[in-house]
Amino acid sequence: MTIDPGWQVGLALALLLALALVTHLYAGYGLARSALIAGVRALAQLAIVALLIKAVIDNLALSWLFVLAMFAMGVLTTSKRIEAPQAWLWSAAAMAAGIAPVLLIVLGSGAVPFQGIAIIPVAGIIVGNAMTANTLCGRRSFAALREEHAQYEASLSLGMRPADAIDLSIHRRAPEALLPGLDQVTTTGIVTLPGAFIGVMLGGGSPVQAATAQLLVLFGIMAAQTITVVVGEHLIEGRRLLPEDLRVSLID
Repeated sequence: MTIDPGWQVGLALALLLALALVTHLYAGYGLARSALIAGVRALAQLAIVALLIKAVIDNLALSWLFVLAMFAMGVLTTSKRIEAPQAWLWSAAAMAAGIAPVLLIVLGSGAVPFQGIAIIPVAGIIVGNAMTANTLCGRRSFAALREEHAQYEASLSLGMRPADAIDLSIHRRAPEALLPGLDQVTTTGIVTLPGAFIGVMLGGGSPVQAATAQLLVLFGIMAAQTITVVVGEHLIEGRRLLPEDLRVSLID
């Protein structure tokens, strides 16, 4: 089974985008324009990506270069979302810490073929979920630090180190960044059939092959997100991964 581009797909995409926009306008969230831009960008980007993947997928070096480009875009996106563009290097470090060991395991074990056609989609999924974890961890942690600045100053006055004072506010919030991923793993096969499973099935694979691919992806997501959040938390405690306002206010 395949889904070929045609007027039916175009109609469905237009109706789905319209449904999202109408709902945004009704709710008054102020994100209708952002949703429209996101939809148009997704259409353009996927069209370009489809052409690029077709060109690079048979070349291992180009496939890895494509993965690096996805990683760079993920770092740019999460840095902007957590309002810490100047700390992009530390976001990159947190994400890389989660992504690298996962790819090393799935490729080094031979579970995923060392070929562009396998590396690009698997790496893309892991990169995207590490990006999401970094964004959720950062946004929740930074909100807590702003809300509890008085607690931070009180902790310092009692002789606590800045890292420990920051930890009081963010450690209990950081795990919240992992909950969506854990819910996805918990409900797979019962509530949802995620992308890797559907992709293998649409590509003509058997249900067993689809389930195997999905398990590798889900376990990889769990590992990558957990490491990303742990490293990100430590970087925040070390006052490296911070937006500018917190970098100024969280002084010794």
